[in-house]
Amino acid sequence: MTEGAYAEEVEEASPAQAFAAAEPPVRMFGREVAYKYVVAAVFVSSLFLDLIDVTIVNVALRTIGEDFRTEAIEWIVLGYTLSLAVWIPASGWMGDRFGTKRVFLTALGLFIGGSVLCGFAQSIGQLIAFRVVQGVGGGMLTPIGIAMLFRAFPPIERARASTIVMIPTLAAPALGPVVGGLLTETVGWRWIFFVNVPVGVVAMVFGVRFLREHREPTAGPFDVPGFILSGFGLASIAYALNEGPRIGWTSPWVGGLGIGGVIAFALLVYVETHRPHPMLALRLLGLRLFRATNLVMAFAMSGFIGLTFVLPLYLQGVRGLDPLHSGLTTFPQAIGILISSQIAGRLYPHVGPRRLMVGGMLGAAAAMSGMLLIGLTTDYWWIRVLIFLRGFAMGFCFVSSQAASYSEIAPADNGRASAIFSTQRQMATSIGVALMATVLASFTTLSAAPTDPERALTGYHWTFAVCVALSLISAVLAFVLIRDEDARETMLAKRKAPEPATTSV
Repeated sequence: MTEGAYAEEVEEASPAQAFAAAEPPVRMFGREVAYKYVVAAVFVSSLFLDLIDVTIVNVALRTIGEDFRTEAIEWIVLGYTLSLAVWIPASGWMGDRFGTKRVFLTALGLFIGGSVLCGFAQSIGQLIAFRVVQGVGGGMLTPIGIAMLFRAFPPIERARASTIVMIPTLAAPALGPVVGGLLTETVGWRWIFFVNVPVGVVAMVFGVRFLREHREPTAGPFDVPGFILSGFGLASIAYALNEGPRIGWTSPWVGGLGIGGVIAFALLVYVETHRPHPMLALRLLGLRLFRATNLVMAFAMSGFIGLTFVLPLYLQGVRGLDPLHSGLTTFPQAIGILISSQIAGRLYPHVGPRRLMVGGMLGAAAAMSGMLLIGLTTDYWWIRVLIFLRGFAMGFCFVSSQAASYSEIAPADNGRASAIFSTQRQMATSIGVALMATVLASFTTLSAAPTDPERALTGYHWTFAVCVALSLISAVLAFVLIRDEDARETMLAKRKAPEPATTSV
């Protein structure tokens, strides 16, 4: 079918059908495939690599430190995290200005190239530098990929698109410790970087061949003040949050950069709301549903990542599990999320985001409350059941928030909205880890087996309680702030049936 014939068909379609039919299908392997599924395939594979890299490296840090004879192993993680913080805000403008296909594939190329360089690094300095290169690519992949995905799927199918995003978002971090532990113990830590290459190259070739370019004429000139303020502000705050629990919140570096980051952020809000073409379109936060979902997810993500951070420390530090078996113990959480995300994707168009988000977060809080009962000899299957139930509950909130967030966003603003949503998630992740690490550091060490297991267990119970509190706050905010009528474009039940045609006699 030609593109001209497609244009004629679009004119006669319903709004949702017209949105879906706007892109002609792709000819692949002798058959026509809807373009939205092409975008989904490239994005999912790329996002999986980006997100698994966050956790796959953690289990190899001590081994890398021993090989390079250095104590600066935290910078292997920090270099990547800080690079992400700098480039995520700029990604929306870059995709709009230079084209989503070009920027996405460039980001993927940087990530793959950085992975190869990390695998061949001969010193800790080289490894940190190459991790920064990885972070540049990783920081742009997710916002641009989500913008491409939500442009390809019509609003009524946003819940289905969100279930696609859930696959790499939750499976990758859960698989990271398992794959990382296995590779480190068998073929060596360098393969935790080399393993990115084959999947990345396939995604790159597929993207070059089948993705289509998209630019926004309203991108405007590059916002230099916005880039500098957002990069410095986010990186400074991320550094303070990551290093505060380790070297102390009274450290001049931590305090100075933390305060400087907050000031830069305040200036950023002023600058971006007074520029005709801001890098971060903060005006989008004026949309009630977009603002509400970002606020709900900030608390939800902090609690989710917080427990994901401390539970392996409990399993390895207190219970003595190796990284591989620790990862296998926490993996049921990803299974729970993958199952519930499929259910949520089907329920969302009929039920709406409010009830799914509230119910999901209350269920997650209930499951995490069970963690307050674990001790020094608790059966691992009890932990696996609790973590599975927690993941099952969280899936309803994740899918609903992702689908509802962009309900009121115009297609031209998808890239900027995605940059804001990704920035919020990155900051919530840093805050969640910093909060858990600070609470835990008051009771025990984070880097070695505790000398007083009972006191350490009390610290873990406190971190679990904080995660429960964050989930409850998220549930309350969803109940108060989320309105299903704001998300009507993404729901079947809320859409009006077309008026019957009438004829004059």
